[in-house]
Amino acid sequence: MTTKQQVVEWLEQLAKVYADNKSYLTELDSAIGDADHGINMARGFAAVVDKVSGQDLGLGAALKTVGMTLVQSVGGAAGPLYGTFFLRAAGVCSDKEELTSADIVAMFEAGIEGVRQRGKAEPGDKTMLDALGPALEAMKAAQEAGEDLAGVLEKGRAAAEKGMQDTVPLVARKGRASYLGERSAGHQDPGATSSHLLLKTALETLPG
Repeated sequence: MTTKQQVVEWLEQLAKVYADNKSYLTELDSAIGDADHGINMARGFAAVVDKVSGQDLGLGAALKTVGMTLVQSVGGAAGPLYGTFFLRAAGVCSDKEELTSADIVAMFEAGIEGVRQRGKAEPGDKTMLDALGPALEAMKAAQEAGEDLAGVLEKGRAAAEKGMQDTVPLVARKGRASYLGERSAGHQDPGATSSHLLLKTALETLPG
């Protein structure tokens, strides 16, 4: 079982990971976007930690707070998309004090579906969904095969990494990168990269 404290640890580690990768994500975004993705993610998750750490919130309330904070404090497309991810995930956890492996897969499924609906993106559009979509399918397959949470999240992380790498040759069809047309090919998508970091950090914290 995953406790609320482990979920908070995930969020705290995400703040550190995005701070550590701020320059890298911004460099990726400078090639095909507004050169602010790393700055926005680091700022947003620093604000999340301020709102959630040390607070006596239930799981659902904590994740809802994360979502609202990201929507309010992160610029560009990342705020609404990551905010929607956590708001939808909160709905799965609303009445729970601990999460089973199945709960966590359901949480990711709800969050990723929220991202798809909010961004109106499809696989191959060169967005964060190109990492999150394959991750979800891999996690669901691992869950159905009876793997434990670490195994489920490792499968998701690996699929997200491959999806992230597979964005390099794609031509962007959504967001600021789509304005570049064919020139967007040859660059790794920053949103897919931050999504891989989301899964990687979940693997490092949620199984305990």
